[in-house]
Amino acid sequence: MAEAQNIPAGSTTTGSLAVAAESTVATRMSAPPSYDVADFPVPHGREEEWRFTPLARLKGLHDGSAVAAGPDLKIDITAPEGVTHELVDRTDPRVGKAGKPVDRVAAQAYSSFEKASVVSVPKETVLSEPIRITVHGEGGTTFGHQVVELGAFAEAVVVIDHTGDAVLGANVDYLLGDGAKLTVVSVQDWDDDAVHVGQHNALVGRDATFKSVVVTFGGDLVRLHPRITYAGPGGEAELYGLYFTEQGQHQEHRLFVDHEASNCRSHVVYKGALQGQDAHAVWIGDVLIQASATGTDTYELNRNLVLTDGARVDSVPNLEIETGEIVGAGHASATGRFDDEQLFYLMARGIPADEARRLVVRGFFAELVQQIGLPDVEERLMSKVEAELEASAA
Repeated sequence: MAEAQNIPAGSTTTGSLAVAAESTVATRMSAPPSYDVADFPVPHGREEEWRFTPLARLKGLHDGSAVAAGPDLKIDITAPEGVTHELVDRTDPRVGKAGKPVDRVAAQAYSSFEKASVVSVPKETVLSEPIRITVHGEGGTTFGHQVVELGAFAEAVVVIDHTGDAVLGANVDYLLGDGAKLTVVSVQDWDDDAVHVGQHNALVGRDATFKSVVVTFGGDLVRLHPRITYAGPGGEAELYGLYFTEQGQHQEHRLFVDHEASNCRSHVVYKGALQGQDAHAVWIGDVLIQASATGTDTYELNRNLVLTDGARVDSVPNLEIETGEIVGAGHASATGRFDDEQLFYLMARGIPADEARRLVVRGFFAELVQQIGLPDVEERLMSKVEAELEASAA
């Protein structure tokens, strides 16, 4: 059920031995990154990067038939003193700096938004309160672009909260200056009919630290593509994810960590729970260690807990290594049902079956929720998990 691979320090293994040949396609995609929609053919579902996605449920985001219409998103930004917020054109040099679009939807979003929102934290500023960005949909189709910029040695926590109903194609850029520390919590708590396709690009500066916590609950279809690149040596990236996939939902998370600079670190942990007929979760974890990335230390892990019959998980970790001069690299993936021994242990001590079930799932997710560091957000998310479990038991 579980499959793991570790390559220890001092290994001389090359990338061709570390992963299957087809993973190169998944890692580097089928078309070069581009800002131009015309550079990406309309997907038909047979392409490696689209084969898990139900294209008919994208509501035209993938083929150009989706146009901005209906109510705009309501966006509210609350930030501590010293943080600036501005709306800029796509000609602003910060827009798209963290990475080019890697598929047709991201390119469509880049060419279709009207104004990009840029939130900036000045250099050496350490925020004591988080920046909160709320995005609420009221049924329209829209495209967006968000930039979060930290100056050198700045420190900040950003919470981006998605609610309501919308068809949204969006890109988010995170720009970290040298020595900066950024934690981002992105919550997808959409209504049942929402569609959200997004590319998240992080450009991590020299000796900077980036932590991402992606939490996905709602939506008919959510497909997110976090990507990490390093602007200099010594950068660190921690990518955590939590998803709870209900009946009929499609939730897809496709990660790519591009190690090009030396002595950088990445650590990925994503966990999901699924329940209900046709609940479908997809996790793709791609890590590329280029020849120049000596001293790299990386590991990625995906765990899935299937709570009922009828749910499906596709989990594909890929690791490509072009240098043997690394600290370590590995990946693991496992999918399974409830551990009967855990449930028996709890029930044998007088805990009812439903309560025992909640305790197991709560413990499964607790490690990731604790990474957020904001008590109000952590409490809300754990309450959401328990509400999902109660609804299924009703």
